[in-house]
Amino acid sequence: MNYRSVINEIVAAYVKHGWQLRRVLLRPETRTQLDADIGSSSLSFDSISMQEATVDGLWFSRGSHEGREAWELRLVSENPFALFETFEADETEEEREDVRREMEARLREKQ
Repeated sequence: MNYRSVINEIVAAYVKHGWQLRRVLLRPETRTQLDADIGSSSLSFDSISMQEATVDGLWFSRGSHEGREAWELRLVSENPFALFETFEADETEEEREDVRREMEARLREKQ
């Protein structure tokens, strides 16, 4: 799989629908492949939080109704799979981070 192309396609589809890429989760071997492919596309994570992980995933967010915020964790794969959660405006960042960690664990289980 050409990770760079798959990531570009996923990001383009989400941005088209108003989502913002917030975080990137990459396995070390995927990161190595992407680093080797530098210059082969327009993909850039310069302003995005990157984390080493046991699964390749992309975190997106956007505003939701009634002041809520929607987050979606998309598996980097040619077969679409994502987990979705909305957060209330009054939830703390710590509470949100706990839920995001749980979502990452669920994504790892799906692989």
